[in-house]
Amino acid sequence: MTDVAHAPGNPTAARLAALAVPAIAVGVGCAVTLIALSTVASRLQDLLWTVLPESLGVATESRWWTFGMLTAVGVAVGLVVWKVPGHAGPDPATTGLVGAPLPLAVLPSLAVAIVLGLAGGVSLGPENPIIAINTALTVWVVARVWRTVPIEVAVALAAAATIGAMFGTPVAAALLFTEMAASTTGGRVWDKLFAPLVAAAAGALTMDAFGQPVFAVNVPPYAEPALVDLASGTVIALATALLCLAAVYAFPIAHDLFHRLPNPLIAITVGGALLGVLGAIGGTVTLFKGLDEMKQLTDDAAGMSTGHLLLVTVVKTAALLIAASCGFRGGRIFPAVFIGVGAGLVAHSAVSSIPLAVAVSAGVLGSVLVVARDGWLALFMATATVGDIRILPVLCIVVLPLWLLVANRREMLIAVPAGDQPRNDTT
Repeated sequence: MTDVAHAPGNPTAARLAALAVPAIAVGVGCAVTLIALSTVASRLQDLLWTVLPESLGVATESRWWTFGMLTAVGVAVGLVVWKVPGHAGPDPATTGLVGAPLPLAVLPSLAVAIVLGLAGGVSLGPENPIIAINTALTVWVVARVWRTVPIEVAVALAAAATIGAMFGTPVAAALLFTEMAASTTGGRVWDKLFAPLVAAAAGALTMDAFGQPVFAVNVPPYAEPALVDLASGTVIALATALLCLAAVYAFPIAHDLFHRLPNPLIAITVGGALLGVLGAIGGTVTLFKGLDEMKQLTDDAAGMSTGHLLLVTVVKTAALLIAASCGFRGGRIFPAVFIGVGAGLVAHSAVSSIPLAVAVSAGVLGSVLVVARDGWLALFMATATVGDIRILPVLCIVVLPLWLLVANRREMLIAVPAGDQPRNDTT
């Protein structure tokens, strides 16, 4: 069957226009899936952390409730991964942000696992599982409705649409796919970006219609750029990167220890208990994916000591390490942003002359670059977190020595030997 995206003799404009309709449909569909899963997780979170403890006369900030809830969530997710058909997909420590399409039979267990994790306070974001779910659904639908669209194009559309919806703008997807396009030979970059950008825009507009997520924390505008900000921003970004690199190098060790346990029920339950201990130490602000919590932390930072802010940041880093290595399903970008915000608040608390926008954006730049290993995405997240594009020239300089530090370092990913499939936790 003739491939629309590569049909011989078709003008470039005609080939791209042929992809616009499926791209828009995929964008809307992926956003709806994201909204549905997020809504279910939000309702369940309210039940577990507000309604239930209040009905039992337990304070919502109780350390024992935090420990018990994270342990119970570990048991629940562990049972899903161990016994439910599909086993919630492959070991997330072995997969990146965008991967090969999963069989449809895997999706129900993966959806249950991510909803339980998001609602239960696990320090992981929704990005990897939701992209995986949307990719599988998109490939299935496109193969039946738009048969001339290649599988790899359908995967790109699903990933771009989900990223656009998740971040509320197609810019993040465009930047991410620019780097992907640059790694392939032949063709113009904008030709490769056209359909994913349409899908990302459709996803973002759909999310906007239902209430766009706001990433920016409440910091004063960056009104007076100064050369000294280059130095302070570089120091903060490098220090944050070193903290995250420590977690990256501990990642395979922690992963190996958890996966020596007899089955995923035990491994994820132990992981949940450890997350409960960390949550009891750092407080509920260190729980969940971190989007709302980083705003809360920023608002409360003025009344917190430098040491307390440092404790929260270190606890969140440890929570990300444990959650990502023991088998919980989820992404690592959202908690990395929280870590960056925390590191920036620590720096501003220690040296108040550093503009808060510089400190926070530099921290996010350092953490996201290490965890995601994508310079464009790190620059976008750092700028979006402070909501001030005037910080971008500073970040474009700060990212240069930062990239030299992290470029050839270990990634937060367990390598799968060539020819092997990513591990599926069924043992």
